[in-house]
Amino acid sequence: MQKIPTTGLNFLQEFFILPLGDFMKKYFLSRVLQLVPILLGVTFLTFAMMQFAAEDAVDVLYSQSTVTEEIKFQKRAELGLDKPFLIQYANWLKKFLSADLGKSFISGESVSQTFSEKLPATFELMSLSILLTIFIATPLGIFAAINQNKFSDFVIRFCTFVGNSLPNFFVALLLIYFLALKLNLLPIISGNILMPALTLTIAMAAKYIRQIRAIVLEELNQDYVIGARSRGISEFKIFTRHILRKILVVIVTLIALSIGSLLGGTAIVETIFMFDGVGKLAVNAILAKDYPIIQAYVVWMSIIYVFVNFFADLLTKFLNPKV
Repeated sequence: MQKIPTTGLNFLQEFFILPLGDFMKKYFLSRVLQLVPILLGVTFLTFAMMQFAAEDAVDVLYSQSTVTEEIKFQKRAELGLDKPFLIQYANWLKKFLSADLGKSFISGESVSQTFSEKLPATFELMSLSILLTIFIATPLGIFAAINQNKFSDFVIRFCTFVGNSLPNFFVALLLIYFLALKLNLLPIISGNILMPALTLTIAMAAKYIRQIRAIVLEELNQDYVIGARSRGISEFKIFTRHILRKILVVIVTLIALSIGSLLGGTAIVETIFMFDGVGKLAVNAILAKDYPIIQAYVVWMSIIYVFVNFFADLLTKFLNPKV
């Protein structure tokens, strides 16, 4: 049985401070080494998908104008598209590592600059959605577990079932209809971040509530909790010292998994609400066949997802070294 901390300082020291021992250093190094082939694989597959598309970059570039095959041939030579595939990939990777992602076929602007201008808005949307999800799901999940099989628990579980079943685009339409058109509480399109954030939050919160409820119920039935109660330890100390750590591990894991769905889900939501982020940029690029933008979007979203999972693994190991 672990000793319950007697002061707030001891609690912080024991809960948040974990010495970085040899095992953690080896774990960190092994995870870093695993990232190298993963990131190379991401860049290679993304480049290959663009290369084996139905139309190559030159055909798309001159799709709105009439030029001779000779001009197209010269343009392919200028872009290096006449070279073997692996050489093209190596040249592209070299430019990518120097932050040179080419220029947009539509606007003619630097892809790196365009992407960096849109990315903060998407990060802001994702961050607000995650914060709202945690703020809503954590107390409701704990409350549902404490009131297991009571009326409030059934209501929460029913709501999570509905929220988990609705696709983002349908939730967006419902919010537009009720909050904007019927109640006139929020604007539909004006750069407002709250509507798209609420759209993303509803589905995520439903998943989080069910997972948090499950882990709390599992921990409440553990022998150490029953033993702590029999010794007169308060429910607050039991939650903060034992169960809270398990909840945090679950939340960290869920956030890491949610990043993937958010990176894809924001594209549709941003387009519906005309939110000026990389998701809307990617949809417009796909419709216009703007390959450099599409390529940058896929690569950077994949890299962000890989690194989020990497840091989530480290944080999970920090919170629970037994994992």
